[in-house]
Amino acid sequence: MSKKHPIISVTGSSGAGTSTVKGTFDQIFRREGIKAVSIEGDAFHKFNRADMKAELERHYAAGDHGFSHFSYEANELAELERVFREYGETGKGKTRHYVHDDNEAEKYGVPPGHFTEWADFEDGSDVLFYEGLHGAVVNDEVDLPKYADLKIGVVPVINLEWIQKIHRDKAQRGYSTEAVTDVILRRMHAYVHCITPQFTETDINFQRVPVVDTSNPFIARWIPTADESLVVIRFKNPRGIDFPYLTSMIEGSWMSRANSIVIPGGKMDLAMQLIFTPMIERLVSTSKRV
Repeated sequence: MSKKHPIISVTGSSGAGTSTVKGTFDQIFRREGIKAVSIEGDAFHKFNRADMKAELERHYAAGDHGFSHFSYEANELAELERVFREYGETGKGKTRHYVHDDNEAEKYGVPPGHFTEWADFEDGSDVLFYEGLHGAVVNDEVDLPKYADLKIGVVPVINLEWIQKIHRDKAQRGYSTEAVTDVILRRMHAYVHCITPQFTETDINFQRVPVVDTSNPFIARWIPTADESLVVIRFKNPRGIDFPYLTSMIEGSWMSRANSIVIPGGKMDLAMQLIFTPMIERLVSTSKRV
């Protein structure tokens, strides 16, 4: 952690909804006049698209059917830790972009499936914001949580997560349901061993729970709407959280445990605004005093 250069890390699986959460943080940063540097987890993949395909084939030939982008060894986690550490110490660092499609290729001038060059952060930022798969990894080689001041998990129940991923990958990337299903199956081992352990490290988790039938996510014709969902918000350390204020401000919410509240799905953005605005203000005001 760094009092002078705070870091916010949002972690979630593919299809979990971390990009939506990033939109809420962007609103807060804009409204409060906070200058944030954003980095993406995809920027720290180890391989471009063609090299990843070759690496997958190599692992398959060796009998390893669990290798995927979720796997630690498919990512530059030591480099991500270095970026966290350097920013916390100096407010500086480097990042790049992974280009997913033709629209991004036009924006960045790099073909789809490739990375842009590493580039320095803009000077004078107030906070570093990470959004991706591995923002709270602890293993024998890296310890990312110790560098992040606020760690957030975005964790829909798994059937909902799969539905969101299938619909996103079909609509935005042109994949078939069968192709996405194969990816889900291949990633399951790393999901269990590399992704889920991070959510014991996060300070706050947001878990969306549908209240409609999602028992077979592979045939779901649409994603359950926010109004067809509840969101469980769990605080690792509830000390200092004004639960009566939150439940009074969020209509239809209630406490389910001493460290958790449940809210209507349509109130998730409001809940994030209420919870994170004072937290971010404290981080930034402390950094400026230091």
